[in-house]
Amino acid sequence: MKLEDALKTSKFNNEVHKATLNILYTSYWMRDNISASMKELGITSEQFNILRILKGKHPEPMCVKDIASRMIEKSSNVPRIIDRLVAKSLVSRTPSKEDKRETLIALTDGGQTMLQKANKMMEATQTSIIGINNEEALQLNTLLEKLRKND
Repeated sequence: MKLEDALKTSKFNNEVHKATLNILYTSYWMRDNISASMKELGITSEQFNILRILKGKHPEPMCVKDIASRMIEKSSNVPRIIDRLVAKSLVSRTPSKEDKRETLIALTDGGQTMLQKANKMMEATQTSIIGINNEEALQLNTLLEKLRKND
């Protein structure tokens, strides 16, 4: 869908302004599609992100601070999200032996199973909504990274 149709306007200050709005609109559009897919599994996209992060260190546990630093959505309330994952038995929480102020989070067997299902769901969602090939994705990645070069 063209941005003009989605926003019902063709008035943009310039192409950079339009590109900025296009990125924001597309980000929310993708998030909505991914959230709908994850909802079918009973998890949120933020919970999926934490499971994915933990899988990267598995079988080692991670502290909450390290998980938070790797989140896609930086404003996420990681302790609250972890509480929900613990309640679903997808992660476990144990106090650190080295630092009593720190809590370690680990992926459970149930969490690994959920992550496998979520990864398959994510792959299917990407295939159905992303209408670009690998070459176009490479170009897009280069442009998006260029936007964030001063980050």
